[in-house]
Amino acid sequence: MKSHFKFNKQERSGIFFLLLTIILLQGAYFFIKWNATSTKTNFHLGTEEQAVIDSLKLVGLSKDAVKMYPFNPNFITDYKGYALGMSVREIDRLEAFRGYGEYVNSAEEFQEVTGVSDSLLAAIAPFFRFPEWTQKQNNWVSKSAESVREIADLNTATASDLQQINGIGEILSARIVKFRERLGGFLINEQLSDVYGLELEVVERTLQRYQVLHPPSIQKININTASIDQISNLVYLPRGLAERIVSVRQVNGSFDSFDELMAVEGFPKEKIERIKLYLSF
Repeated sequence: MKSHFKFNKQERSGIFFLLLTIILLQGAYFFIKWNATSTKTNFHLGTEEQAVIDSLKLVGLSKDAVKMYPFNPNFITDYKGYALGMSVREIDRLEAFRGYGEYVNSAEEFQEVTGVSDSLLAAIAPFFRFPEWTQKQNNWVSKSAESVREIADLNTATASDLQQINGIGEILSARIVKFRERLGGFLINEQLSDVYGLELEVVERTLQRYQVLHPPSIQKININTASIDQISNLVYLPRGLAERIVSVRQVNGSFDSFDELMAVEGFPKEKIERIKLYLSF
């Protein structure tokens, strides 16, 4: 029986040319399609030109992103604060202030609470909007309250008084009072900065309301006759240092100057101006 799957030489040649024709037609089709696509691509912008266009688009988007509208700064969110250019610390200060149920009622108070720079405040303050009644209150304060407020004595301020200062809570106010008691009262304003954990900006803010108006009368410690206990009673001279001072005195004799005293190992030279207020020879 003759197989239907066997072809003679002529039939095989015909099949070969048929397949070759199909392949050529397919190749021509894909070539024409690819060439058309390449032709269109030739009209595209180069890399540099496209980069310029993209950058211009980004500029346009960024302008839309920072477009400013009037807002109440008391309700600034983390995202809003970041978009305005505030630091995390400045945003946290505002949130802490609001956490006490307080509100800022002016651009100046906003800066006092947050600590933002003058340049940032100048950029965003024109968009601040406060309730109308706060503006009336601010006008009254500017005419009367500021002129009535007087500087109070730092040596008589209570912990509750100090807590009215932004940045001072229960812990810091108690620490200030305790430090003052150990000193026997502040002699100079600068001693407030010696309170542990009290930041410089909070010190400055406090001194706008409280200063040393009536320094206490103190009896200076004679460094050449005082005992270890007497010397270590001074806040600035811990017991270990007091022991070394007495030991040096016993070996070398009396101290004649503060320069000799500062030569004792571990002496806090940076506090010498404070310490001079309490010592004598």
